Amino acid sequence: MALTTLDPKTALVVIDLQKGIVAYPTVHPIDEVVKRAAALADAFRRQGLPVVLVNVDGGAPGRTERARPPAEFPVGWTDIIPELNQQPQEHVVTKRTWGAFTNTDLEAHLKRLGVTQVVIAGVSSSAGVESTARQAYELGFNVTLAVDAMTDMNLDAHTNSVTRIFPKLGETGTTREIIDLLDSSRA
Repeated sequence: MALTTLDPKTALVVIDLQKGIVAYPTVHPIDEVVKRAAALADAFRRQGLPVVLVNVDGGAPGRTERARPPAEFPVGWTDIIPELNQQPQEHVVTKRTWGAFTNTDLEAHLKRLGVTQVVIAGVSSSAGVESTARQAYELGFNVTLAVDAMTDMNLDAHTNSVTRIFPKLGETGTTREIIDLLDSSRA
C-alpha cells in the first residue's frame, strides 16, 4: 500500500543506528541509509514531533542455530551514531531483543505522548525493523516504513520484508515521500 497519510501525532522510531551495528556489512550503502534516517529525524524535529532512538545491547535468551551475541559488547558499541544529531529531550530505548517494544517503556512513552502512528527506519529490515513494526501493528499503532532509510545484511531477507511483510503491517514510502507528506500536512 502506498503512503496515504500521517496522523497528527506521529513519532519517528529509528532502529539500531548505533556505532557497532553500522560497522556491519549491509546490502545497501549504510551512509545513504544514515543520511535518510537523519533527514527524517530533522523533519520530525522541525514539526515538533517525537523522535525515538533505539539501540540494542544484547539478545533474547532463546536457543537458536546461530551464534549468540557476546555477553558484553566493546565500549561505544551501543552509542547512537552522531549523524542522527541526538537531542537531549529525545527518548532512547535500549532493547535486548529484536523488537523495540519487548520489555521496554516504548509503548508507554508513545501512548503518554498521544502517538497513534509510527514511522520506522533503521537496521536491519528483517530483524529489528520488522519485529518493531509487527509489535507496533499488534499494539494498535498505524505503521509507516521508510523503505529507503533501512537496510539489512541479507538482500533476500530485506526484499522479503519490504515486498511481502511490510505491506501487511502498514504503509511504505520513501524518505522524500514521508517528509513531503509531513511538511504538507502541517503547513
